Amino acid sequence: MSASPSSSVSSAPSASAPGAAPTQADLLDFVRRTAADAELIASLPLDPEGRTWIRLEGPGGSEAWLIGWPPGSGTGWHDHAESVGAFLTAAGELKENSLATRLPTDGWRTLELSEGVDRERRLPTGKGRAFGRDHVHEVLNESTEYHAVSVHAYFPPLPRIRRYSRSGQVLRLEQVERPEDWQ
Repeated sequence: MSASPSSSVSSAPSASAPGAAPTQADLLDFVRRTAADAELIASLPLDPEGRTWIRLEGPGGSEAWLIGWPPGSGTGWHDHAESVGAFLTAAGELKENSLATRLPTDGWRTLELSEGVDRERRLPTGKGRAFGRDHVHEVLNESTEYHAVSVHAYFPPLPRIRRYSRSGQVLRLEQVERPEDWQ
């Protein structure tokens, strides 16, 4: 992530039983409800040069973010390690490229991907998705004119993010980030 404002905003409680870890469905419900809060979405400062974000309080101890995407921005290939998550486009449109395969969790630097593992999903305003552990993807705002805004939630709070480069069918682990790297 790039330089950004950081504040914390409270959220409504999760639908899960008290003390229970939020499920992917709980996280998706949270991002849907949060994205519908027009005042919150409008409060995010947008920067034409880089992504901006505000940290939110997610359900059941989850980590959540409101993220602004300038035209042409993206995350690059990454995963969220052991966390499950959900995200939803609150304004604009995002594109998600993902891999429909489970990668080894540790002990590798370069991996040749099988044919047919690539998935592409368009996420216009109001559309989102949940995902499981070790989900590898990249998220892009392909618009050349408009910002996009999205809401994200992860449980457990992100222990690390692994960043990858990709050339054809070769995926290469480039960097491992820890929470102190982006907060």
